Amino acid sequence: MYMPPNTRLKLYPQDEYTHTPEAAGNYNESMYFNAFDSAAGIGLWVRIGNRPNEGHAEMSCCVYLPDGRVGFMFGRPQITHNREMAAAGMRFEVVEPFKRLRVSYEGELLLMDDPMAMADPSSAFKRFPKVAATIALEFEGVSPMHGGEIVNLDGSRWALDPEHAVYRGHTEQNLAVSGHVTIAGTRHELRNGTGYRDKSWGPRHWHSFSWYKWLPVTFSRDFGVLLSIKPKGGRALPVSGNVLRNGVYEPVLDGRIETDYDSAYVPRGLTAWVKTAQGEYTVTGRVLTTVPLRHKLKGSPDLRRYTRITESMTEYRCGEHRVLGMTEYCDVMEDGVPLSVREEAPA
Repeated sequence: MYMPPNTRLKLYPQDEYTHTPEAAGNYNESMYFNAFDSAAGIGLWVRIGNRPNEGHAEMSCCVYLPDGRVGFMFGRPQITHNREMAAAGMRFEVVEPFKRLRVSYEGELLLMDDPMAMADPSSAFKRFPKVAATIALEFEGVSPMHGGEIVNLDGSRWALDPEHAVYRGHTEQNLAVSGHVTIAGTRHELRNGTGYRDKSWGPRHWHSFSWYKWLPVTFSRDFGVLLSIKPKGGRALPVSGNVLRNGVYEPVLDGRIETDYDSAYVPRGLTAWVKTAQGEYTVTGRVLTTVPLRHKLKGSPDLRRYTRITESMTEYRCGEHRVLGMTEYCDVMEDGVPLSVREEAPA
């Protein structure tokens, strides 16, 4: 998490709930969860983003089934306030701040046997059927909370530029998960699941990133690896993250990711190296299923340039540990090539 000069973090239990929106038109309050049951071969991620000053929320739901199919839905329902995280059939509830949360969904999912079809969402929604879906999950925090709200040293509000901001406050946490997912009448249990969550609030501009790579992996209740890599230069730190060991975070001091891409620059596998003050870790990932999401650059007439986010269920290994987890790569695409590939290429 990048910290501007002369600032600090503050975090209170009430930050788990929604905040009073700022006047900025692009104020956003969002929560994200992922969940995986490695024995059952199932995974998912869900997100709600409230944009009350724009009059709508954003709801995303993505379920990776053991047979390779994916259930997906996105909605942008109207909202008039920021009092709760509930949109388009999905609801996030705080049962106990920093410790227990609940996620539920009742609605439809687009059931795709070709998840890469989401690269053209308009075509995908016409091509595949919508089926009934129910999600009921209980999340337990198994790590300390990471992050908080950025404030000045005296505790006063930090001044930021809404047009270039990503958040005012940001938190993350490793999770244990239990519950069930039912799609088209078939029920899938998550009994000893692992997961990860993050939350952000404040002005948010979707295209503030040119690219990033985010690996939030919870191997067990006692071990997890978070590695985030962003572009060098500017104000963003190139590498950040934590290694969770027995309830304590080891801050990441350095790290890198080598990715094996296919011909369309979709990740198929990766190796990550992470260094903390306490040791070094090697994490390998085999991508199982990818859903590509697309964000058009607002106001840009150039259709060859857009933002792509690949959301991939991945089999991760680190030493004797093995688990399903998430690989999220966000890139500005230029003529079909990710900006991260161009910038990371040897000179």
